[in-house]
Parts: sequence; structure tokens; C-alpha cells
Amino acid sequence: MLGIYSIQKFSSLDFPGRLCAILWFSGCNMRCPYCYNKDVVFGKKQIEEDEVLEFLKKRVGLLDGVSFTGGEATLYKNLIPFSQEIKSLGFDIKLDTNGINFEVIKEMADKNLVDYIALDFKAPPEKFESITKNKEYEKFEKTLEFLIDSNIEFEVRTAVHTDLLDENDINEIIKILSQKGYKGTYYLQNFFESDKETLGNIGPQKRKLDTSKLLDILPLEFRNF
Repeated sequence: MLGIYSIQKFSSLDFPGRLCAILWFSGCNMRCPYCYNKDVVFGKKQIEEDEVLEFLKKRVGLLDGVSFTGGEATLYKNLIPFSQEIKSLGFDIKLDTNGINFEVIKEMADKNLVDYIALDFKAPPEKFESITKNKEYEKFEKTLEFLIDSNIEFEVRTAVHTDLLDENDINEIIKILSQKGYKGTYYLQNFFESDKETLGNIGPQKRKLDTSKLLDILPLEFRNF
């Protein structure tokens, strides 16, 4: 069963060029210390699929799309038939993902079930495991290379807490993206300070990233800096 934790019924910001609803999926295969979605990551299913579909049927013509976020939506194999039902209603689908579950992402792409992907590049290879508590950088890399070679609209983004990632780390990611042929904008998201407890109970960063030290070989965009 899908672990749908909650639904945000309207957003004009999450899905580029579309008005959308956001589905939050519980569970994650990473444990990034700066993650403030602790309730979602460790949460349980709250909403049935039928309830979501009934809501979306009433939003046909009012919303353009549905965004899957979390947590990590690709943990659920039956995301595929669920996505097919959403597409049958005429909605576009955006997927936020850490890229580890390559097979699910590829199947969604092959079946034209995803219109936009936001791929989180958590850390360069040498820091990937220490930050994500996940050893499968190669699977992420496979997803990245697949998306670069595909026709799917996607972005690559990194959340930055400078206690964990510095300018050298970000430059390493920029070099990797450039070498692999990524042509899009690389989005850097400043650590979001919240009253919520993070997974690693990490405090505010001691300084912000010095963007003047970043390589100028890719288009960069800074969010919340």
C-alpha cells in the first residue's frame, strides 16, 4: 500500500509552470541530518489512495499537476499504477527523489508517467554515505546519467548546510555534473531553519556558503540565500 502521509491541496510554487497538489509520502531510504521532515520520514500512512483520487477528480480543470514528495515516493512499487490513475485524469506529475530507486524512476519514465523530476544530489561521492547514511551512490549516479540522456524535464538540486558541505564539496558536484553533460540549472538551496527538530538534531549553520568561490561552468541558481 502507498504510504501517503498528507496532502497539500494547492501550491503555485512546487511544480514549475503548473498549479498543483502535493502528496507527501512517508518513509525514506536516507537519514540526512538536516532533514526537517522527521514526522513524514517516520510517519505512517494517513490517507488512502481512493481519497486522493476522489479529491483530484474534483480538481480536474482547476489544477494542472500533482507533485510527489516526502520522504521518498519511489519506495512504493505500486506508485506505478497509482501514477497511471492520476495521469488518466489529465494531470501532470512531478517527482522529488533522491534517485536511489533507479528501476522505479526508469519505469515511470518509460511509461510516460512523470513530466518533471527534481533530483537531489545530496553530496559528492566521498561524503555521500556520511551525510545520507546510504551507501548506494552508484544507484544515484545511474539515475543521474539516465536523466541526462533522456528527454525528461528535470533539475538537479542540493540542500546546503555548511557544517556538512563547503564550497569545495559544491564545486566537486559542479564538476561531476559538467563532466556528465548536464546542461540545466544547478539549484542550491540554503538550509531551511525551522522550529521543527531535524533528523540529526543539527542546529543552524555557522555561516552561509560563499557563492563567489563556486565554479562558473554551469548555470547556478540560489534558493533562500
